[in-house]
Amino acid sequence: MKNSTLHLAAVLLAMSGAPALAMTDEEDACIDELRRVGGPDGQSGIIESSEFSEAGTLVMLRDGGGSLYRCIAYKDGSIGEMTAVDAMDDGDGALSAEAGATASQRVQFDAGATGAELTGSLAPGASAQYLMGAKNEQFLYVRVAPKNGALDYVIRNPDGSELLGLMTADQEYRGQLWQTGDHIVEVINRGASNVDYNVIFGIE
Repeated sequence: MKNSTLHLAAVLLAMSGAPALAMTDEEDACIDELRRVGGPDGQSGIIESSEFSEAGTLVMLRDGGGSLYRCIAYKDGSIGEMTAVDAMDDGDGALSAEAGATASQRVQFDAGATGAELTGSLAPGASAQYLMGAKNEQFLYVRVAPKNGALDYVIRNPDGSELLGLMTADQEYRGQLWQTGDHIVEVINRGASNVDYNVIFGIE
């Protein structure tokens, strides 16, 4: 990256009509994209950082609800990526994602516990990524339990390769890991209606 600028107090979107710091075209494009996909919380927030390069600009945005987004934009104003990397829950410990969006959450285990159960809600075409740190040779257990409708899921290794290809939620997973680092379980709604669900994780 050529350089980095930090806008700790920058107004993300002169959304409220207040004056904003001068922003690049790439930052403006990311702001517009967050407005489009971020729902009510995406209408305000801050730019936390921007890293510029010839290949593209990485902009980290925090919306009005506290969720952190990663955006990659190009000089022509197009968007290469917009992903929620640290989504806040809806106040009840549940993760939700709007249509076509991807939410992300790190799974935390209580002290002494080897498992956790979380809840979520996915709009049609949306997905949720759950990140878990685990070690080579540990065993991972995953069970996705939709309350209505159908869901699929996939498990990825820390290097981005697939540990488990696309599976339907009626099939649970239990298997040994062969890499150390953050593993990702992505739950996907390929249906036409909203689906609420529980997801259970275990690492031993």
